[in-house]
Amino acid sequence: MTRVLLTGGSGFIAAHVLDYLLERGHSVVTTVRSQEKADKIRDAHPNVGKDKLNFSIVEDIAQQGAFDKAVVSDPAFEVVIHTASPFHFNVTDVQKDLLDPAIIGTTGILKSIKKSAPSVKRVVITSSFASIIDTSKGGWPEHTYSESDWNPITEEAATENAANGYRASKTFAERAAWDFVEQENPNFTIATMCPPLVIGPIVHYLNSLDALNTSNQRIRDTIQGKYKDETPAGAPYIFVDVRDLALLHVLAAEAESAANKRFFITAGHFNGNTIVDAIRKNFPEYKDNLPKDSATGGDFPEGGVYKINNKRAEELLGTKWTSLEKSVVDTVKSLKEVGA
Repeated sequence: MTRVLLTGGSGFIAAHVLDYLLERGHSVVTTVRSQEKADKIRDAHPNVGKDKLNFSIVEDIAQQGAFDKAVVSDPAFEVVIHTASPFHFNVTDVQKDLLDPAIIGTTGILKSIKKSAPSVKRVVITSSFASIIDTSKGGWPEHTYSESDWNPITEEAATENAANGYRASKTFAERAAWDFVEQENPNFTIATMCPPLVIGPIVHYLNSLDALNTSNQRIRDTIQGKYKDETPAGAPYIFVDVRDLALLHVLAAEAESAANKRFFITAGHFNGNTIVDAIRKNFPEYKDNLPKDSATGGDFPEGGVYKINNKRAEELLGTKWTSLEKSVVDTVKSLKEVGA
């Protein structure tokens, strides 16, 4: 059994990470922004004692020292899994709403661990394909993305719009984490997880159709009939199931081979039409809501799309990928549970 601090416990990814941690016998404290969120998670795990699941309230991860108290525990933490970071485009101030929470939140927790949690040996950080992709290259079909790629976005470009701000927030936060390890030589190693579009079943006790994680919104909107005339293309054209990603966070925390490594976490390619096809095949009750035969869009870019190299995750962590169809089917089933 390992004592684990999990940040952002009510998030889409973290909720699944928590399930795997408990299933694999670990003892977890998870940070949440409010007591209400803590109560919802507690109520959903009625047979798990406080020695195995407890909570720490961190209202604003962008505040300096936000995690100072959270990293202190008895028994002491050995692992930190940091998933807390904003992913949405409903912003009024890119710096305040996206860049600061991602960058300050990431560097802040590393500083707090170094200062107050010397027992921590491994830190796993949720990053993103956004920190890998070079959007200026478009489809770039001749290129194979891997862990060696970095998004070249500049600070100036970051504040131009919310999409740039999101990609920059993930890029700058991950770079800051690697810089911290290099410059501060802490007592822990890090592993960063870089997934593209993350789909899969929602944890129903934390979600409603209105408060859905950004990456599952396109599936919700498809079954609700919002794309009858035009199917969204499907950028970034690669995906991973949330359960695979969550398990890989836990495996990276458990495996010495993951220390100080970056992982490109993707199961393969998809586009808007493949999502629609999976829904049409498995949910005939939605057939009248789906894009019409005359609908445009939904395909890969003209000329093709980049290739992927996900061998590191497969070879070091031994992952088996969930198929797109299963991921879409399980997502729709979970959305139906909350009223879709």
